Amino acid sequence: MEKPKDYYGILGVSRNASTAAIKRAYRRLAKQLHPDMGGAEPMGEAFRDLQAAYETLADAEQRRRYDETLGRL
Repeated sequence: MEKPKDYYGILGVSRNASTAAIKRAYRRLAKQLHPDMGGAEPMGEAFRDLQAAYETLADAEQRRRYDETLGRL
């Protein structure tokens, strides 16, 4: 079984972070990593990981399932 990505690490929050803290971290990082913001190298992959992390951790049910998956590893 492939180990899932560390969504908490991608967002830079602790495992007990509130939904509001997750949202703040996402918005801060989205401004830095969004492909339309320019830069020398495209940040497409990092931005996709950021989006996946936010979508998973911002939803209570998806976060619970993600945490259970991490607990089984």
